[in-house]
Amino acid sequence: MQDLFTLEGKTALITGGATGIGRMAAEAMVRAGARVLIASRKGAACEAVAAELNALDAPGTAEGFGGDVGTEAGIEALVEEIKSRTEHLDILMNNSGITWGAELKDFPYQAWEKVMSVNVTGVFDLTRRLLPMLIKSGQSGDPGRIINVGSVMGEIPMGDGAYSYAASKAAVIHLSKILAKELAHKNVTVNALAPGPFVSRMTAFVTEDEEKREKVGNDVPLGRVGRYEDIAGSVLFLSGKGGAYVTGSVVPISGGINVMSGHNLFASAMD
Repeated sequence: MQDLFTLEGKTALITGGATGIGRMAAEAMVRAGARVLIASRKGAACEAVAAELNALDAPGTAEGFGGDVGTEAGIEALVEEIKSRTEHLDILMNNSGITWGAELKDFPYQAWEKVMSVNVTGVFDLTRRLLPMLIKSGQSGDPGRIINVGSVMGEIPMGDGAYSYAASKAAVIHLSKILAKELAHKNVTVNALAPGPFVSRMTAFVTEDEEKREKVGNDVPLGRVGRYEDIAGSVLFLSGKGGAYVTGSVVPISGGINVMSGHNLFASAMD
């Protein structure tokens, strides 16, 4: 069974891998034996996380460094950094993301533009530039892997003031399906995660303590916020042998939020 999920001999890049879902994925991949490159705008944080992961006595290793996917120059620099560290890339996990919350009437133009630049343009352009490495590593039965982190807010009409974030994650999910269709014949799979609430820097305002996490969890059909195991299991499936025949999927790691709907239309008439 371990052979289905091992990543020994694989090299992965995780953007935004110092915190939250990216940090969970990085740990899972290191424990599965991968060489994991962790990049985000906060290079020092990535270096610290890499040191923590290397201290786990796991079969894999981690390297942390700075990288900004919010600008064209930043993406170019990140790609050059990757190429200087490795000639081999098997897995790309586009996890970096930002959000912005405001009332509809007050939502600023620059906030919309900034979120889209990181969450959509950054995902597309980094993928485009690293695609030759992923194609080179892919082969029949063991393709190159791209995992894009969307959100349950990109699946259902849930804004909560984060209009640009929700729209950007819907774009990520659709882009993932388009790329999955176009890249399958090149032995590269493209799948997306659509997480619900997890403890992260982005959600700290509602998950920073147990009381808040419990309140958020009460609004999730399965009754809790996400955990490390939820991300680890999904990421290792999509990255390992067990996921080699899966592309264009959207994995709803949201505790059932993805199938929540309105009230029962006929309930009052049947009382």
